Amino acid sequence: MLAPVHFEGHPLRPPNEADSILLQVTVGCSHNRCAFCAMYSGKRFRIKSHEEICAALDHLARRFPDRRRLFLCDGDALIMPHDRLCSTLEEIRRRHPRINRVATYANAKAIARKSDEELGELRALGLKMLHVGLESGDDVTLTEMGKRGDSAFIVDQGRRARAAGFKLFVTVLLGIAGTARSQEHARRTGEALSRMAPNYVGALTLMLVPQTPLHARWQAGDFTLPDAIGMLRELRTLIAHTSLERGIFFANHASNYLPIQCAFPHDKADVLRWLDAAIDGAIPLKPEAWRGL
Repeated sequence: MLAPVHFEGHPLRPPNEADSILLQVTVGCSHNRCAFCAMYSGKRFRIKSHEEICAALDHLARRFPDRRRLFLCDGDALIMPHDRLCSTLEEIRRRHPRINRVATYANAKAIARKSDEELGELRALGLKMLHVGLESGDDVTLTEMGKRGDSAFIVDQGRRARAAGFKLFVTVLLGIAGTARSQEHARRTGEALSRMAPNYVGALTLMLVPQTPLHARWQAGDFTLPDAIGMLRELRTLIAHTSLERGIFFANHASNYLPIQCAFPHDKADVLRWLDAAIDGAIPLKPEAWRGL
């Protein structure tokens, strides 16, 4: 990750944006109510001023003149008013013309607030990839986790983004339904991904974070996290119920017990066999101490 400037709090970005310049245009997350997440705790959401953004961008352009990718932080820069976001993308083009791909987190509400025409305008101005947290296709789980909107709403907004020409990177969370709904969550998540048709899927394994509502539920005995084999069974069901004409499925995050990268559709059968072998104990799993967020 390239060292950020003018940052409020600790910078956070998706794993595949490790080499991107980080430009903070919003502080915190406009939702910030997900039961499992502490990424933006202590940050009150606000949109940075045009002057703040331009000053940071000028510094980044001087410091990293040859970089081609830029990621807009924090939690959901797409929530910015359309005119403000357009002007930010125009300033990126003017002040750092070598940037050829801009990406950002985007929740479904933020996508829904943009018309089809506005999404097309943002795409034309260089915003090319949206990172969307589906987390689960199971509406019971989404409600329990405090996510905004049901799975159909998230899927529909993802499809709108794809139709506007964006690359879509969708994140799902293994273990988020606990042991009680593990397989239901996995099946419904695979079905939701199939309808959403993202370019990329990233499956992370839930790690309970202290001082979150979900951690408190776990401490109270109201939530049971699947063990390593339970997580693999969940992942197997998820992949088995995911059908993509073309796409890359990543389960190689530091939180995962078994690193997987699967190109749909032709790698799917091989990955399912590999997961079966791991579940049967024929393939070693990552030690607990080596896992991380």
